[in-house]
Order: sequence, then structure tokens, then C-alpha cells
Amino acid sequence: MPSKSSARLAALTVAAVCSAASAVALTSPAHADSVRIHDVQGTTRISPYAGQKVADVPGIVTATRTYGSSRGFWIQDPTPDGDPATSEGVFVFTSSTPKVAVGDSVTVSGTVSEYVPGGTSSGNQSVTEITKPTVTTVSTGNAVPAPTVIDAKSVPGEYTPAGDAAANGSINGLPLQPSTYALDYYESLEGMNVQVADARVVTATDPYSELWVTVKPHENRTRRGGALYGSYDSQNTGRLQIQSLGATADFPVANVGDTLTGTTTGPMDYNQFGGYTLVASQLGTLKSGGLQRETTRKQSRGELAVATYNVENLDPSDATFAAHAAAIVNNLQSPDIVSLEEIQDNDGATDDGVVDASATVNKLIDAIVAAGGPKYDWRSIDPVNDQDGGEPGGNIRQVFLFNPERVSFTDRAGGDSTTAVGVTKVHGKAQLTASPGRIEPANDAWKSSRKPLAGEFVFRGRTVFVIANHLNSKGGDQGLASQYQPPTRSSETQRHAQATLVNAFVKSILDVQKNADVIALGDMNDFDFSGTAQILEGDGELWSAIKSLPKSERYTYDYQGNQQVLDQILVSPSIRRGCDLDYDSVHINSEFHDQISDHDPQVLRFRP
Repeated sequence: MPSKSSARLAALTVAAVCSAASAVALTSPAHADSVRIHDVQGTTRISPYAGQKVADVPGIVTATRTYGSSRGFWIQDPTPDGDPATSEGVFVFTSSTPKVAVGDSVTVSGTVSEYVPGGTSSGNQSVTEITKPTVTTVSTGNAVPAPTVIDAKSVPGEYTPAGDAAANGSINGLPLQPSTYALDYYESLEGMNVQVADARVVTATDPYSELWVTVKPHENRTRRGGALYGSYDSQNTGRLQIQSLGATADFPVANVGDTLTGTTTGPMDYNQFGGYTLVASQLGTLKSGGLQRETTRKQSRGELAVATYNVENLDPSDATFAAHAAAIVNNLQSPDIVSLEEIQDNDGATDDGVVDASATVNKLIDAIVAAGGPKYDWRSIDPVNDQDGGEPGGNIRQVFLFNPERVSFTDRAGGDSTTAVGVTKVHGKAQLTASPGRIEPANDAWKSSRKPLAGEFVFRGRTVFVIANHLNSKGGDQGLASQYQPPTRSSETQRHAQATLVNAFVKSILDVQKNADVIALGDMNDFDFSGTAQILEGDGELWSAIKSLPKSERYTYDYQGNQQVLDQILVSPSIRRGCDLDYDSVHINSEFHDQISDHDPQVLRFRP
């Protein structure tokens, strides 16, 4: 999953270069006596007037957007047509600061276009707009049409219709059914003045002054106040993104479980960073839910504690070392082994051929000692420059930290960035040909992606094989609010190939030693119910230990109002059947506005 700090430009400055549909323009504009806003919007997602000129479309100005490159204003017809499928609001794109005010009664002439945020290749739905407008103010100081209230009763329980097979799965041409599907309901309100009340925050405020709320307080609620994404059919219909038409400095700084009390009111918009969005001209008052960061328990003397933690592009220039160290020492209770993902090289994203990450890792180790933790040792393998994806020049990789007072690492020469690690049988036991080593680094499955790092550890005389993973991201997948339903998850193809190789490697260990303790962990970039997870688990070679938790605890990441699993720790049968497995997803980041990583770490404790 792309990090929130790198995957996008600020949502408040979304480019609004309008892409007109290829319809033939009318020889003369359609006039107000025949064309009103609901006619422009129509009963599908695409305006019947797309690409055509309309004249003197009347409406009341409900809001203006005076910043960024998507400047303009919204108008709404105070005399609706009674058809719930046709929106009574529309955005007028001016490109410069609009000269109208809220409450103005205006007529607008211009060209109707369907603007696709993010471009047509994104698969996003389009926003119906009137562009190149000529605006006439009829009167001022008029009452703004009352907002449509969005609540648990009004939003349908089904998320979306299936796309039209004849249109490559697009829902654009399907008649809207706002009483049946949530996405149709939101589309039927596009451009209209809408309102939510006393809405619980389900994704914390991000750096772009936006958050997510739910209007369905009981929908897949997690224990700490979020909304769980538990299957491909559980998209959480009550999710809605909130932005503001006001100053970003005044935007509420919220965590999951907080509430926007009172009413939040503004136009219904759609953008490339989450779909349907209430752009607030009036924001509710933030009420804290009092959420606190979790702390896991300390492992006992006889328990081995193994953790995974994505530290989000950590390099020596970052200011988060002390915070990461405190999290590892205090919240994770100094695990015996920590698999770190997204450790960058010594000069971070500078693309100059440097691949060594010793400065990054040692700075973190020193910070852990300063925080009162153990003096960790570490192992890793430097990647080939610019071959493992991630931020260009950063050369991210997985790193093993381990506490040498509790566990030892079995060093076996031969592992490097391009040599594949294998499994041999020695005295009846499985043994890696190189430790640390990388799994099939030349295989096409790892192209522009991180190669798994395998190592042998010994805890109280028992060998434990640990495989650190960071599978390829979901970048390029279509969003849940895409015009294509179900959305295409194109990134799965490579991830499935990667999972196949990881499972095969684990199987090669178990074929030699049936009772071997094997752990495959890391940022799998896929859900616990996904095909990727099923391939990793195979025919029982591995089992995702997050499934040992209650459903309300099964998440490591919070994205667009959905709490979800991306990070996993999978274990071999000998560990699962030991009856002493204790797993914890330690929620310290994903639910908070001041997160130091967008991932929560996980800890597995067991007795080898």
C-alpha cells in the first residue's frame, strides 16, 4: 500500500482540468425552460448533456471553492423534480476565484463535462460539471436549499451494483438505484448540499486535512471505534470522507473513535483520494473518544517474542528514531526478534548508488538503547541498487533485529543480493544453505519488489526459521469507489506469484523437517481473507496467526475508513499446534493523526 505521505498530492489541490465527453455539441444551447440541474445530472453517472452546451441553468449558490486548481462553486435547484435518482446540485468549474456568493440566485451557461479525478486510467468515477461558464446573478441573499441528511437509515446496506459486462464492468451507464446501493445513493446527491450529524471518526485526520466518518455507528464496528474491512463484500457503506472549504488550520485533528458532534454540512463531491466526499462549509465540533496507544505484555522467560514492524521509509534524516525506539521498547516490550520493513539506505531517497543501510539501522539500535531497551544485533542483505521498488533511491529492505542476550543468529556464508538461498538436510534437520539469504532473488516475481530475507535463529537450543517479507504494494489497484465494479486488483498478480514462492520455500523446509518451527512475517500488503493469504497458507504449511484474534482486533492499517489487515505473521504447524501461541496487533499508529508509521506492528509469542 502506498504510504499516505507519498501516494498523492494534497487532495485540496486536485487538478480540475476537465475532460469533456466526446458527444457531439448541440448546434445551439439548451435553454432554461427545458434544462435544469436534474436534467444535466440525469439518471445515470454520465450526463445526457456531456460535451454539449447548456444555457441559463438556474440554481442557488450553496458553496464556493476559492483555493487550489479546482476553483468554482456549487449550485442547487430549490425546485426538485421528485426523482430520487437525479441530483439537484452541480459543480460549476471557473478555474479562477468565483465571483458569486453563497445565497446568490444565478443562471449558468456553459459546457457540460464529465471530469475524471486522477484521469481516465485511474478507473475513477466522473464528476458532472459545467465548464467555461457564463454566470448571471439574478438576486442575492436567498436561502440555501436545506441539506439532505445522510444517516444510517438513508444509506442502503448494499455497496454497489455489479458493473455492466458489455462496458468492461463499468457502472457508469447503469440507471441509478439510490434506495438499493450506497454508491448510487451518494451519486444521486452529487453536487447537492448534504449533512451528517454526530458522526464517529473511522480514519484519523491525515496531513491533507481530511478524515473519514461513518454514518452507521454499528456497521462492522471494531473495539476501538473503527470500521472493519472483513471481506471484499464488506466495504462499509456508511463511510464518508470529510474535507473542509475553510482554512486547513481550523480542520479538526481527530483520532479514530472521536466524534464530529453536531452537524457537518456542505456539498457532496468526489475525488481521486477516496471517492465521495462531503466538502464542509460547516464542520461539527470534535469530541475526543480518548483513544490511547496500546502496549503488549512482556514475553516470559520461556517465550520467544517475534515482531514485524513497517517503519515507513526510515532513513537517517528522519526525526522519528526516538519515537520508533520508544514504541519498540515500551509498546512492544522489546521483542526478541523484530522484522523491520522499509529500512532505507544511508542517504535515503538520494539516488546516487548507495545501498548500505548500516547508518540507518545503527541509529535505530542506539535510539533503542537510549530508550532503555536491549542492544540489538542485526542482519540484512543490501539489495541491488534501484531494483527493489519503493521510493526511488531509497533501496528499502527488510532487516532482522535480535536481542543477543535472548536469541542467537546462525550465520552461514553465501547469502547475497543475487544468490538464492536453499534448504539442505543435516543430521536429520533442515538447514539453510545461507543465513541470512534471499529467496529466489532472480525470479520475475520479485521484479521491482523486495526479496524475502530468510534466517536461522536459535532460542534455548531450538532452531527457528524466520522469513521477513515485504510483498509488492497495492499501487495501481482500482479504488472501492471505482466506476468498475468489482474493482480490478491488478497488483494481485505479482503478489500471488510472490506468495507462491514463499510458500514453496516454507514447504521445502517442512519436507526436510516436518516439525520445523517456521515463521513468515512482514508487510504482506494484502488482507487476511485475500487470495495472497490463501496462497501463503497453502495446504497447511502456514497459518496466519492474526486469525487467532477476535474479529474486532484484526487490523493493522486504516485506509479510507476501512480498518484492514496488511501485515501478518504466519506460522508452521508445529507452532500453531503448540497450544501456547499468543498474538497481538499492537495499535499504536494506524488510528492516530500523529502516527510515526502508517502500519501497526504485531507481536507473536510462543514456546519453541
